[in-house]
Amino acid sequence: MISYLTTQLHMPLTKAANTLTNFGGTASLTPLLGAFLADSYAGRFWTILAASLVYQVVSSTLIRTQLQPCDGGGGGKICQQADTGQLAILYLSLALAAVGAGGIRPCVVAFGADQFDETDPKQAAKTWRYFNWYYFVMGASILLAVTVVVWVQDNVGWGWGLGIPTLAMFLSIVAFGFGYPLYRNLNPVGSPFTRLVQVSVAAWRKRKVGAVADPRELYRNEEIDGPISVGGKLLHTKQMR
Repeated sequence: MISYLTTQLHMPLTKAANTLTNFGGTASLTPLLGAFLADSYAGRFWTILAASLVYQVVSSTLIRTQLQPCDGGGGGKICQQADTGQLAILYLSLALAAVGAGGIRPCVVAFGADQFDETDPKQAAKTWRYFNWYYFVMGASILLAVTVVVWVQDNVGWGWGLGIPTLAMFLSIVAFGFGYPLYRNLNPVGSPFTRLVQVSVAAWRKRKVGAVADPRELYRNEEIDGPISVGGKLLHTKQMR
């Protein structure tokens, strides 16, 4: 990305580095929002799909932000920097990319884990096999990105260099979307932050109430607690006593 900003948009090195730093910081914070939305409202599948579509728009937009090559003249090169409109498109694209990262990063691994039933011992080996292949493919894709794609960008052109990831993203979205009937989609269970606040408030309000000896006398709601419990019942332990 630093090469794209400096060689294609003719951005000064310090400004390009600052732009990438701001983008990296934003992309590190947005997964908190993405995880909250996925757990509370949308679910992991729809969050991943929506974030991937945002990424697709960003990739398609970046292809159109390239400038003309530097003109030679007077013993030097005259490089026209990006104007206000082009920079606005760039910053909007980076902001949307950060939003897309916020929806994909916290949900992909968890969505893969959702496909396996934890109560079935036979699926334990399949879970390990899945994650082994997942991280292998991730490593292989990164290797291809920093070798083949970078070579294409330097030797063929940035149009192809950005077009290849854009096409790959499009194909992945299509494959992911068509697989919807085959997935094991869990309903949103609510944000853990909301439950943490609720428990903290309830604990403070009932701080002077004595604990009961029989856990069956405690409040339970099988419908609300079903997605995060075993058989709709929260298991009580003496661990925190």
